[in-house]
Amino acid sequence: MASSKSVVIAALFANGAIAVLKFVGYLLTMSPAMLSETYHSISDTGNQIFLLIGIRYSGREATRGHPFGFGKAQFFYSFLVSVLLFGIAGWESAKHGYHALMNPHMEEIADVTLLSFTFDAVYVNYAVLIAAILFETYAFAKAYKAMKIEINRRNWSGFREAFRKTSNVTTLTALTEDAIALGGAGIALFGVFLTRYTGNPMYDAASALIIGLMLMSFAVALAWENKRLLLGESLPKEDEDVLRTMLAEADGVVEIIDFRTVYFGPGRALVAGDVAFDPELDTGEIDDRITALENDLFKANEHVKKVYIEPEVQVAETSESVA
Repeated sequence: MASSKSVVIAALFANGAIAVLKFVGYLLTMSPAMLSETYHSISDTGNQIFLLIGIRYSGREATRGHPFGFGKAQFFYSFLVSVLLFGIAGWESAKHGYHALMNPHMEEIADVTLLSFTFDAVYVNYAVLIAAILFETYAFAKAYKAMKIEINRRNWSGFREAFRKTSNVTTLTALTEDAIALGGAGIALFGVFLTRYTGNPMYDAASALIIGLMLMSFAVALAWENKRLLLGESLPKEDEDVLRTMLAEADGVVEIIDFRTVYFGPGRALVAGDVAFDPELDTGEIDDRITALENDLFKANEHVKKVYIEPEVQVAETSESVA
């Protein structure tokens, strides 16, 4: 949790500063790409605020109405980020870029005087975008490090598998957002430079459109990943199979009647099972076996925070098993 929060805070300060600088660059040059990047950074800043709210809200103590706590708040606020912020920012950026492509024209760019030095205002855009790349590189490095730690701990093959399986949506969102931000700043810099160098406004406009499409694509992907957790996703199959095998091979266990897992917050999973025990065991012995099994399951997977085992003293003749 602390790692996720530091990642979000780093991105918040970086994106807030970048948004102001990009807007100044847009006002000086009226560049479509700079306006798209302004939308981008404003949405990024709002994104971090939403994620911090999610982190804070998810830390509330469990109540009678929410007996498993508020961990899913992070999934909800991350989903809001994708729909409200990136979707809107992406649409506005793409719409502005498309309009600029359909109605191309070069803006008159006035010179800027700063500390007795007069220079072409386009250099403000260059400086702002290069600074944005440096800021985003810093934020991306922190998110990358946090995600890499989880990948190594979970023994995943790489970021593609982590994107499909992680429950740490806060770090996932920050990492993907920073990657998109780096790409967007690079595309904007390239488009602004080509338009200034060739005198063709199409490059700048096309950059704005591409940035908008990138943002909308990210919004769809992030919303889809949060949907699986909001709906109640289980642990990854390989992790679930390990836990199921532990139960099946435990001393005194005859059969697993039912077995389920579900995430109820980032890195917080519940395990529930109906287990048929040897009918020769008495109630005290079954209680001892259940306590031992619960402790073993906690140790086997760090994400397991709640375990409920319902004992069956004899094997049911007909039962429904959940794979």
